[in-house]
Amino acid sequence: MGDTFIPLQAIKGRGAASRLAHRFESEARQAFDDGWASLGDDEAAAPRPPATELRFEDARSALSRNESPDIPFDRSLNPYRGCEHGCIYCFARPTHSYLNLSPGLDFETKLIAKRNIADLLRREIARRGYQPAEIAIGTATDCYQPVERELKLTRAVMEVLRDARHPFALVSKSSLVERDLDLIAPMAAQGLAAVYITVTTLDGELARKLEPRAAAPQRRLRTIRTLAQAGVPVGVSVAPQIPFVNEDMEQVLEAAWEAGARSAFYTVLRLPWEVAPLFREWLQLHYPQRAQRILARIHDMRGGRDYDADFATRMKGDGLWAELIRQRFQKATHRLGFNRERILLGTEAFRPRGDLGQGELF
Repeated sequence: MGDTFIPLQAIKGRGAASRLAHRFESEARQAFDDGWASLGDDEAAAPRPPATELRFEDARSALSRNESPDIPFDRSLNPYRGCEHGCIYCFARPTHSYLNLSPGLDFETKLIAKRNIADLLRREIARRGYQPAEIAIGTATDCYQPVERELKLTRAVMEVLRDARHPFALVSKSSLVERDLDLIAPMAAQGLAAVYITVTTLDGELARKLEPRAAAPQRRLRTIRTLAQAGVPVGVSVAPQIPFVNEDMEQVLEAAWEAGARSAFYTVLRLPWEVAPLFREWLQLHYPQRAQRILARIHDMRGGRDYDADFATRMKGDGLWAELIRQRFQKATHRLGFNRERILLGTEAFRPRGDLGQGELF
């Protein structure tokens, strides 16, 4: 007689439904019905909503460098590891494996805050020989996820950049960015700041499944409008595009243009490492009838695989379906007027101040 495993259930407010074992674990555990509990008892069968835990770390560096030819920046900064927004598609989930934590529920419930990141950044940009260039903030995990309300690490980072007149761009799904307009707007007026807001879909029900603790789509559009009215160069990310899931790209772009966004970009779904089995779990929970159809189209864009890390195709995919998405994006953005002027952030005003304890002469 085989084991009777307890089926997965969606957890309110969470994207993942399990603590999927990470790729370095030597053993995995799975719940099963031992006959003492009734699977028909909803109260007994339903998983307890996991609480969010916050941990702190003293990071060794603030800036991460990359030489990827498909990324338009060479340095980035992330104040947090893990993200409570719980986006099931997040390509950063596998990074929790290096912490001996699950890329599933642990990624969105066990958060690590880099409490010394502002001091580290101040020292790094003050080093002799440092060459300023745009810093991308929040490229892996959202720099304005809920915990930022209390910790204000992102705000502390921007205060360092303001003092040094150092350019930055950030990407977020949160309306919390409006809190820091007193810093962002003056820097934007000097050509030192830009903001990109991700709007994956206008369908609120779908957004609650894909990105359970991120701001609602209409709230993100209001944030775009607020930023634009404050004079901040604002763009919209319609990433990731998932065939037969978020099919309203054109409507999102139209709404973002109306709100004031003037640049736009997209990527297709990426399923590296543990993201692939997590996304499969999510499909079986929310869209079981079309799961195989969705996966087949993803494989069409990835040479028959879940993911291909080739720099030439990892962001936009390859093949017929990738080309269809590309054409839809290009036609919509051209019709609306997106990307006619590139957002350029300057470095001429940069003035490193560091932590040397010296005031300005003049």
